[in-house]
Amino acid sequence: MGNDVKHNPSNAPPPGGEGSLRQLAYQRIEDLLNWGRVRPGQIISQRELVDLTQVTLSAVREAIPRFEAEGLLQTLPQRGLMVPSLDVAFIREAYQMRRIIELAAVPDLVRRLDRSVITDWIGWHEEARERLAKEDSVDLLGFIRDFQLYDWDMHARMVAAMDNSLIANVYRVTLIKIRMSAQGRVRVTRDNANRVINEHIAFLTPLAEGRLDEASAALSYHLDQSLTLALGGGVKG
Repeated sequence: MGNDVKHNPSNAPPPGGEGSLRQLAYQRIEDLLNWGRVRPGQIISQRELVDLTQVTLSAVREAIPRFEAEGLLQTLPQRGLMVPSLDVAFIREAYQMRRIIELAAVPDLVRRLDRSVITDWIGWHEEARERLAKEDSVDLLGFIRDFQLYDWDMHARMVAAMDNSLIANVYRVTLIKIRMSAQGRVRVTRDNANRVINEHIAFLTPLAEGRLDEASAALSYHLDQSLTLALGGGVKG
């Protein structure tokens, strides 16, 4: 009985005291921003964040200064917290930052990341493309969410190959802001998912083979397409 391992539900606070609760609060508020459950320009109270995150008020309060320092929340005296509005100029600047970091990571990916990781990424995308082709058997919303999470994780691991925590954190915050700004502009569709899958494979394949120039060019094209979409424009399929 004493050796039984019990599953910790996702809504239950992790062991470890207030520091862990503060981190849990941060992660759940970050999820709200990433998935558009709180949006740029919205004003929200600390109590509302408690209801949305299911953590304690003290944990939410302790997490807020970090969001303020990262430019993800602003305190409005007597009113609550505001999610900052992000204009077109910001989107362009954020994508410029993203481009600098991701392209700089390409040589480190080849040197430090096991090639099997890259081939696994390619295999996952090929399987995803096959699943998506079966129009009648795919839960599109579920597929898109799974794909979005995989996309975010893959790009973060690409940057993590640089082994630079400062760059990784700047990249993480930049991507949160990009997702926030894109919520009202980007409509995820089957065609768009197929486009992203093909663009990923286009830079992962030369990456796995050590062809850095070709991988960098394909990654750059992918980022250009993403920027155009984030700005509300049309992209090539």
